[in-house]
Amino acid sequence: MTRSDDTFPADPWQLLGAWLPSNDDPARPLMTLATAADGVPDARTLLLSEFDEHGFYFHTDTRSRKVRQLAADGRVALMLHFPDKARQLTVQGVAEPAPADELRRAFRARSPYLQQLAWQNTIEFAGLPLADRLAAWSAFKDDHADGFGQPLTWTGYLVRPSRLTFWVGNPDTASRRTEYTRTPEGWAVNLLAG
Repeated sequence: MTRSDDTFPADPWQLLGAWLPSNDDPARPLMTLATAADGVPDARTLLLSEFDEHGFYFHTDTRSRKVRQLAADGRVALMLHFPDKARQLTVQGVAEPAPADELRRAFRARSPYLQQLAWQNTIEFAGLPLADRLAAWSAFKDDHADGFGQPLTWTGYLVRPSRLTFWVGNPDTASRRTEYTRTPEGWAVNLLAG
């Protein structure tokens, strides 16, 4: 969809394919994940690992707060912002554990830095003074010069969307949103004010 395009495909995945980088692109977009366990909203920024016809994938540590929140309530919202293109994508859906083969594939696709982070991003490591963190990081990297296996604490989630909202800004007129809502028959499409 371009700023002058007034056509809206019946399937939102056509827009997603145009808006999001391919899954083999190493530059992964940042997104905000919002949870609401116990009725209290919480949000954090993380990487969109990949997306496919089922939904959106992200990965984290099993010891994280978000994992506890998702166990209590899997309903989530995602927000991806593309300021250089005056676009925003908001997703509402339900997060479920990602399949084991997807976890393995996603870990292998991570940069060496992010693979090491999956091993060392702990409360204990965070509590070390900077000089000790730098030394421990370097030592771990040297000890694993042949690469990193997937840690047992690595996990991931698939967010199956129930609603996708594509916002497009335009400096010459009002912005607007195209909203897709999942129904038993497929996707319902509505235009909304920006």
